[in-house]
Amino acid sequence: MSSLSSESPPNPTRQWVSVITLAFAAFIFNTTEFIPVALLSDIGNSFNMPATDVGIMITLYAWVVAPISLPMMLMTRNVERRFLLIALFVVFILSHGLSYFAWNFNVLLASRIGIAFSHALFWSITASLAVRVAPKGKEFQALGLLATGTALAMVLGIPFGRMIGEAYGWRNTFALIAIGAAIICLTLAKTLPKLPSVNSGSLKSIGMLFKRPSLVIVFALTVIIITAQFTAYSYIEPFTLNIAHFSSSQTTTLLLIYGGAGFIGSYLFGKFGNQYPKIAIPLSSALLAMSMLLLLPLAQGLNSLSVLSLFWGMSIICFSLALQAKTLNLASDATDVAMAIYSGLYNVGIGGGALLGGMVTASYGLSQIGIVGGLLAILGTVLAFILVQRKDFIKV
Repeated sequence: MSSLSSESPPNPTRQWVSVITLAFAAFIFNTTEFIPVALLSDIGNSFNMPATDVGIMITLYAWVVAPISLPMMLMTRNVERRFLLIALFVVFILSHGLSYFAWNFNVLLASRIGIAFSHALFWSITASLAVRVAPKGKEFQALGLLATGTALAMVLGIPFGRMIGEAYGWRNTFALIAIGAAIICLTLAKTLPKLPSVNSGSLKSIGMLFKRPSLVIVFALTVIIITAQFTAYSYIEPFTLNIAHFSSSQTTTLLLIYGGAGFIGSYLFGKFGNQYPKIAIPLSSALLAMSMLLLLPLAQGLNSLSVLSLFWGMSIICFSLALQAKTLNLASDATDVAMAIYSGLYNVGIGGGALLGGMVTASYGLSQIGIVGGLLAILGTVLAFILVQRKDFIKV
């Protein structure tokens, strides 16, 4: 392939090692973004703060990523990709070191800003990198591995991070992430060839993309549904402890079920997404709305909430993968710009949801987060049905 070193023919084993390592990187980046969800109470206790106030960590992180994703991608669009990836990993690792040593909550927030900067660049360039380094003809499998890394962050990263935090303190969770990131960084430095920037898009691409109505609806839907999702999910840990009155181990079990469901959702989307392109987005939106609306009524027992978490976890992964695939499909001529916009808007939703969930908790009580999130998701479901009926939804 043209992206690989011209000095020697591509080595398929080395190519797959690079792709798999990028998938592990996706796992690490998704784990650290959402790990505060599983540690809100412990972090709050260490700084004598209520868990709902600690939720600003999620909002701040997301709202740093959101506005800088596109500008940073454009600023670095001519930078050789291997160097850029290693550089952002260095920032990521050092910032986690600061998280470990954070002597007050403001320092912890500052460390999260550093992580957010590296996150913004990582998700702007990684999908295209995985495709470029994959063996010829295996590009979709490479994207599938990235999606698997994302799903596994929910399956293993968040609940395992919570278990480490419970047993050894939340600081050691961040330390472990830093160690894992260092191993991944060294592996990528060894296996990746030099990758000159290609087809990254430009400022002109932005105006061109926003002239495509279906793509604009995809972007709007991303903000609405992800805001709905994180209105409830950001506070699922204090909800299960204080409203459902679960034990700490039961809460961890619930997070494992939710995460495992995400892995199932990733598999189902990979198997059926192409066969039924008009079903995945509205169906996953509707299931998300139903899951959040039923959160409080089914909070009376572990079994009922476990079944709910199964559908909830499957739905959010299916929705995210379907929107990402549709973004790439509708913007195949400027994928890096489109993915930077998508990632930025996704994080607008994460930050907005965490903020809205905190406001709902302060005004109406923690028990109402599912109701508000569910109502917002119903609005998104209506928009999803409008989207799939458009003639330009299917782009060949």
